[in-house]
Amino acid sequence: MRVIIVGGGKIVHFLTKSFVSKGYEVTIIHNDKEYCGKLAKKHPDTIVVWGDGANPEVLEEAGAAYTHAIIAVTLNDPENLVVCQVAQKLYQVPKTFAMVNDPRNVDVFKRLGVTTVISTAQIISSMIEQKVFLEDIVNLTPIEEGKVALIELEVQKDYPTMNKTLAELDLTKDAVVGCILRKGEALIPRGDTMIMEADRLIILALPRSQSYVLQALSGRVE
Repeated sequence: MRVIIVGGGKIVHFLTKSFVSKGYEVTIIHNDKEYCGKLAKKHPDTIVVWGDGANPEVLEEAGAAYTHAIIAVTLNDPENLVVCQVAQKLYQVPKTFAMVNDPRNVDVFKRLGVTTVISTAQIISSMIEQKVFLEDIVNLTPIEEGKVALIELEVQKDYPTMNKTLAELDLTKDAVVGCILRKGEALIPRGDTMIMEADRLIILALPRSQSYVLQALSGRVE
């Protein structure tokens, strides 16, 4: 798998390290020559290209013609869009990922053909909102730009759901408990599975139902 990342900062370091560990071939493009030198030293298993990632010649030098995915994570939304469009139209890169800093650009990017659009503001605001509401949330991960959330909730002894079966839970049809982590073991629950203290419930929920589900499980109201 060949991946091109356009941009800099901690997110590029994290993505590069993750992709390399999985055996991907990674090329990084950045428009600062000195920074490119630092990237090359920090990630010796990658190719670093100095130049403008929206420039077709730079993309060609980076190997866009035989790349499986391109990820644009600069701080400039228009630049991220152009990078993805050039990669798609000139080099037929099958998968394009763009980070948007302004959530209003999400729909625009999608209409213009970007495969996946990631709004950091939407993801962070969703996580903060849920963390503020309920401290017992262990983890909350937005999926598909926030269309659905994966919630990990630890059951406390004062929850009204304690010692009830899944069938007895008052959950909306827009949410499901897909897994229970109990004493280091993962259980796939059924209707007769009983909820116990310290269980970690792995829940899939649509955004409109998240607050209701958390209130129903915890008995706590905003």
